[in-house]
Amino acid sequence: MKQLIWVGSSHEDLKEFSPAVCSAIGYALFFAQTGKKHPHTKVLSGMGGAGVIEIRENDPGGTYRLVYTIEIEDYVFVLHAFQKKSKSGMATPKQEIEMIKNRLKEARALYKELMKRKK
Repeated sequence: MKQLIWVGSSHEDLKEFSPAVCSAIGYALFFAQTGKKHPHTKVLSGMGGAGVIEIRENDPGGTYRLVYTIEIEDYVFVLHAFQKKSKSGMATPKQEIEMIKNRLKEARALYKELMKRKK
């Protein structure tokens, strides 16, 4: 099973979601840890490959997203969790994409540090 690593405030942000949404997202993350793809996931476009995945969940309070990467061997790095507030269109807001890109860089740096410690 792949180890789950939370980047930035992603874990604290997830805790702000409703219990039902947290549970559904947790289940989808478990799929990722076991190398499977949950039905509520899709590749996040504009990230340069198939390694950045978005979990989509809805409840009466809104639309929620959690983004993680599986591109780094043996790990699932959770990059960002947020409530989608855009009323126009399906696209992920630019501000959220920038946050994801920054945290992906941070995840890669964390991975390098983990590999140094293992040696």
